[in-house]
Amino acid sequence: MKLSVRSEYALRALMVLGESYEQGVVRIQAISERQSIPKRFLEQILNDLRSGGFLESRRGVGGGYRLARPPQEITLAALMHHVQGLLPPDPLPGATHTGRGQHAGEVDRAIQSVVKEVRDAMRAVLGKLTLADLCERARKLRRETGGGVDYMI
Repeated sequence: MKLSVRSEYALRALMVLGESYEQGVVRIQAISERQSIPKRFLEQILNDLRSGGFLESRRGVGGGYRLARPPQEITLAALMHHVQGLLPPDPLPGATHTGRGQHAGEVDRAIQSVVKEVRDAMRAVLGKLTLADLCERARKLRRETGGGVDYMI
């Protein structure tokens, strides 16, 4: 599975909001700086996530973005489907290439069965993982690597 830049930035921004869920809104500038995402691109991504029901926004001086639901309720499958259009429907029956040899139909169906198996496994994994799980993995990795702090001597 390959993530588009837009999908990666969306996940990174959502992780900031997931880790800050209890603190309320987060300013777009803070997300941009923390994740090194160009602000104009981030605005587009956050507006799309808001229209998709994942975020709420508040205007004004104390404004910013926050998750519309707790991070435990947002599955990675729902996010990836919204942001990247991932997890497309299964191929149509009979959508095989014919005329390439005596057993081309059987070969195409065998390949399709493997592709479907991979897609089903990906759906299962992304369907059970949530934004909270992703945030916890990031926290664990930060603890293991010492928080990624630069040291000056």
